[in-house]
Amino acid sequence: MFKAFLIKYGEIGIKGKNRHLFEDALVRQIKYALKPVEGEFQISKEQGRIYIEALSDFDYDEVLESLQHVFGIVGICPVVLTEDEGFDKLAEDVVSYLDKRYPDKRLTFKVNTRRARKSYPMPSMEVNAALGERILEAFADMKVDVHNPDILVNVEIRGKINIYSEIIPGPGGMPVGTNGKGMLLLSGGIDSPVAGYMIAKRGVKIDAVYFHAPPYTSERAKQKVVDLARIVAKYTGPIYLKVVNFTDIQMYIYEKCPHDELTIIMRRYMMRIAEHFANETESLGLITGESIGQVASQTMQSLAATDEVCTMPVYRPLIGFDKQEIIELSKKIGTFETSILPYEDCCTIFVAKHPVTKPSLKVIRRSETHLGEQIDEMVKTAIETAETIIVK
Repeated sequence: MFKAFLIKYGEIGIKGKNRHLFEDALVRQIKYALKPVEGEFQISKEQGRIYIEALSDFDYDEVLESLQHVFGIVGICPVVLTEDEGFDKLAEDVVSYLDKRYPDKRLTFKVNTRRARKSYPMPSMEVNAALGERILEAFADMKVDVHNPDILVNVEIRGKINIYSEIIPGPGGMPVGTNGKGMLLLSGGIDSPVAGYMIAKRGVKIDAVYFHAPPYTSERAKQKVVDLARIVAKYTGPIYLKVVNFTDIQMYIYEKCPHDELTIIMRRYMMRIAEHFANETESLGLITGESIGQVASQTMQSLAATDEVCTMPVYRPLIGFDKQEIIELSKKIGTFETSILPYEDCCTIFVAKHPVTKPSLKVIRRSETHLGEQIDEMVKTAIETAETIIVK
């Protein structure tokens, strides 16, 4: 029945003179999302609206599923587009639309007309009343309910006339790429994929770095992270994933530093390496999935000690979330089932029995002096031997 979709956006509409830049970015993201979908589509902009028109046969459900992964879209409206050939033709089209869309006619309705084209000869209220009368004549079982109707029949009079009654929610947010680039520290856990999703929702293009520790972590653990990146990439577009061999660095820290400080010192070296790749890719900040107080390495003191090695901002979109809230988000975006697979990453393998919860920066820095110049060589090797995987 439907050959077109009306795309509604939210925040983009308040961007003033820069709005067209955000609209263009949204169009690019829609084109990217529809690229693997079978069929040919034409995408156009008109007066605060974006239209997708199918020029060939297509899979309706597949198109919807793809569009529901595009940040910036707040509503997807399967729409009938008709030419303006007078009111009688409009009434005929509306009745035909309802007949095909709703086989069960025992429903209430309300007509809501908007005249974006003010030259149309009838005012909106008059169109509402006249269309309502035609609908009642056509379908004896239908009733008017202006307060809580089963069907809200939207009629927008623009270049073409738009008829639709369903608004399927999109993910909201801003089009990816409109707010710079960030580097996500991605693990195989629940939190970091959600953090990547949330930052990307604000228009940030993300790449990622994963710290691998063979043989203590398996190839399955690495594949789990790739799979998580692939799920997130449905929303963000391609992710360049750096896989860093972190084993030698972890073992050396384990050998030279107090065990209650292991997690903090390891995290500090992860941040140093992640920042190196962030600078290479012109990212403007690091992104982590940390939440205050969730574990020992995420107390305020621990986060301050971790951040101290960074010269760029560290963004933590989950900072005030409790675990259950994060789990619910991970289920919503589809990462939860992969995150709970029993393949542990390097962070969980080398956890101390009694980690420090309120580390002193002075003490941490003194412990790091035991690592000497050898740690710098290890970091250099880890960076040079990192594997790059393009995840789509």
